[in-house]
Amino acid sequence: MSNAQKQSLNWIDEKLEQVKSQDRYRSLTVRESPHVAGQVQIDGQQFLDFGSNDYLGLSSHPALVDIVKSNAGYVGWGSAASPLIHGRGTLHARLEQAIADFEQTESSLTFTSGFAANVGVITSLVGKGDAIFSDAKNHASIIDGCRLSGADVFVYRHVEVDHLAELLQASPADQKKLIVTDGLFSMDGDLAPLTDIVELAQTHNAMVMVDEAHATGVLGACGRGVAEHCGVKDAVDVTVGTLSKSLGCHGGFVAGSEKLIDWITNSARTYIFSTAVPEATCMAAVKALELVSEMGEARKRLLEKSSRLRESLQTIGLNVGSSTSQIIPLILGNESLTLKGYHWLKEAGLFVPAIRPPSVPAGESMLRISLNSEHTEEMIGRLLQGITEFNKA
Repeated sequence: MSNAQKQSLNWIDEKLEQVKSQDRYRSLTVRESPHVAGQVQIDGQQFLDFGSNDYLGLSSHPALVDIVKSNAGYVGWGSAASPLIHGRGTLHARLEQAIADFEQTESSLTFTSGFAANVGVITSLVGKGDAIFSDAKNHASIIDGCRLSGADVFVYRHVEVDHLAELLQASPADQKKLIVTDGLFSMDGDLAPLTDIVELAQTHNAMVMVDEAHATGVLGACGRGVAEHCGVKDAVDVTVGTLSKSLGCHGGFVAGSEKLIDWITNSARTYIFSTAVPEATCMAAVKALELVSEMGEARKRLLEKSSRLRESLQTIGLNVGSSTSQIIPLILGNESLTLKGYHWLKEAGLFVPAIRPPSVPAGESMLRISLNSEHTEEMIGRLLQGITEFNKA
C-alpha cells in the first residue's frame, strides 16, 4: 500500500477527536445473551435492561424460536434474490397477508428494515415539484426519505398542528402533498396528534403517512398503533411499521390499499434492489402478530407501569418531557451529564442508553428509558432507586 493510500483517510482522526471532545463518541459493545425477562448480558456484565425496543418480550418467545427452526429446515435460510426476481417466497406472501389482516388494509409489502420501508415508500409517493410536511422530530429514516425524494420539504414544529396548518395553507392547491409523522416518537415517547392531522389532510387533499414502529403492539385496542388509539385508522393512507420491535422479529412493512402497494412494489428502490429477508423468519412474524392480538392485558399493564414510573420521576423533580407511553426520556440536557448518568446506572447493574446528538437536538441529551411487559415492579423499583441516587449525587 502506497503512502498516498495510507494518508487518504487521515482526515478521520481529526473528525473522531472532534466527536469525542463533544461527548458524542460511540463505541461498539457486544450483547452476549438474548433479551429475556427484562435482563441482558453485555460485555460480560449482567444488567436489568431498560434499553430495548422489545416492548412485549417476544424476541425470545419459544414459539417464535421454534417456528424459525422448523421453517428453516423447509425453505433454507438466504432468500437468494431480490423480491421481484424470485426472492419472495410463499412464506413472504403469507406474512404480507397476515400484516394486511392485522392492519385491516387491502394489502401490504415487507422490506428488509423499517428504515428501508420509510425511505422506499416516501421516495415512491412524492418527487420533484411535490410537497412533504414532516414533523420536526420524525425518525432519521423519514428525514432521509424526504431528502432523497427531491420534493419540497416543509418541517413543522413538533406536534404543533397550527404550524402544520399554516404551511399547508401556503402551499398551492393543486400540488401533490404528503404529511408524514411518527405515530409514537421514539425518543420523546409522545404521540402525534393524528385526529387533527387527518382533519387537515382532508381539508387540503393531502396524503397521510404514519410510522407506527414504536406503537405497533403497544397502543390501540388490538395493538395497531396510534391511529387505532386515536380512532382514525381508516383515514390514514399509508401505514409503515417494523417487525423488529414489539413483534420481536426482523424487517419492515408498509400497509395500505391494493393500488398503493402495487405502485410501491414497482417504484420503491429499497424494495426492488434488496435481497428479500430470510423466508424462515416470516412465519415467526406471523405468529407474533397472532400473539399481539391476544395481549390486551399485557399492553394495559405496560402502560400503567409506565405511567407510575413517569409520575415517580416527576415527583423527584426530573424532566420526562411530554411522554405518554412506554418510552420515557430522562432529559438531562448536555452530553457530559448524560454520559455520567449512563455510567452511574451501569455501575448499579442498570442499562439505560445515553442518547446524544445527532439522535436528538443539541441541548436535549437524555437517558432513554424503555419499559417492556417483562419488567417487574421490583425491577422498576431498582431503576427508580438508581436514578434517585444519581440525582442526589
